[in-house]
Amino acid sequence: MKLRYAMVCSSNQNRSMEAHSLLKRHGFEVSSYGTGQHVKLPGPSLREPNVYDFGTPYKQMFDDLRRKDPDLYKRNGILPMLKRNSSVKLAPQRWQNNASDGWFDVVFSFEEKVFDMVLEDLHNREHALMKSVLVINLEVKDNHEEAAVGAKLTFDLCQELEAAESWEDTIDDIVAAFERQHRRKLLYSISFY
Repeated sequence: MKLRYAMVCSSNQNRSMEAHSLLKRHGFEVSSYGTGQHVKLPGPSLREPNVYDFGTPYKQMFDDLRRKDPDLYKRNGILPMLKRNSSVKLAPQRWQNNASDGWFDVVFSFEEKVFDMVLEDLHNREHALMKSVLVINLEVKDNHEEAAVGAKLTFDLCQELEAAESWEDTIDDIVAAFERQHRRKLLYSISFY
């Protein structure tokens, strides 16, 4: 079965893009998004984040931060992350503005707040197709190391979903086996397009 996947985090920078990158390299049909109002990246202090609009190219963010403080943003991993992101797609996209991208079979989020926002958005859309979509939350801390672990776990789960005859019939068993094997709890829900 060939499924369409969406990876969603807050700013479409770290967790969703790490998973997007890995799945894309393995030939999955995948897109990624953020649910925040703006794209936020760490700044020189917690009170001074770098804020960009969705749609601002990753390359532009990279150039901006490299100009501001190349040592800081290289040391904290932001420049390498933006370089990776620009090799995957042009710019961060906002989930709530993605209707023209069509439907997805499976949507992954990486924090419960984002999971809730995705479900709320799907609930508020017109359900013209009555096509089911599986929404899964795998809780992942927003740092580079955990994003890599989360991407690998997401990849493993996608392989299980692809191997299933019908995820609708086997999702409970797939989730239970995943939780046992990886000792990580998943939230999941079914919505419709």
